[in-house]
Amino acid sequence: MAETQVKPDAASRPIGEPLVVLEHVDKHFGSLHVLKDINLTVRRGEVVVVIGPSGSGKSTLCRTINRLETIDSGTIAIDGTRLPEEGRALARLRADVGMVFQSFNLFAHKSVLENVTLGPTKVKGLSRAAARTKANALLERVGVANQADKLPAQLSGGQQQRVAIARALAMDPQVMLFDEPTSALDPEMINEVLDVMVSLAAEGMTMIVVTHEMGFARKAAHRVVFMDGGQIVEESDPETFFTAPSSERARDFLSKILTH
Repeated sequence: MAETQVKPDAASRPIGEPLVVLEHVDKHFGSLHVLKDINLTVRRGEVVVVIGPSGSGKSTLCRTINRLETIDSGTIAIDGTRLPEEGRALARLRADVGMVFQSFNLFAHKSVLENVTLGPTKVKGLSRAAARTKANALLERVGVANQADKLPAQLSGGQQQRVAIARALAMDPQVMLFDEPTSALDPEMINEVLDVMVSLAAEGMTMIVVTHEMGFARKAAHRVVFMDGGQIVEESDPETFFTAPSSERARDFLSKILTH
């Protein structure tokens, strides 16, 4: 895919009512306190980029939002509905929350097209024909329509990640979670995935993105959330965060990553 030429202006993109709300969320792994009293509200249409050093709790935070990780206390709600503990209600709510991981997690024995149609047919009851039509349109949207009949192993890492994005979009999610989606990619493949994410942001998709790609944060985010030690240390618009961070920890973090 060609590099995105149109830079979406985050400030000009409208955002709506609260969609994802975390209140006083705590999480332990044994004696390790990985999330400490997290309070975060993401509004409909907003792009929030979560950054911070390794081990700061970013990925755990992302995974609690669709209950891939349970929480010890606090509440998480999607569109006004608290995350259920388990069962069908949780599966229904998860369908509203698309997730793209570091590793692509595609079904190796199924074609690209089958990977994208599986969720809509099995979970949402879409007919095979309708699911194929939808999948082909999404594969076209992410630039891999010509790979529809191939197996994931026949694709590059960047292509596989774009298929993973299409698969998540096929469920018509209200919000998309991205957990370091480019960290496993070769450098030349990173932009082709970021370009798709930038276009989703420009179209108004609600997104929570854990990433080390500062260029994406500057280009597409409404808000940057900086985490360290399991806490949200500060949050602000990208321009303010990157030019005048308020905390010493953020200044130290940025001084290390922006010089490389």
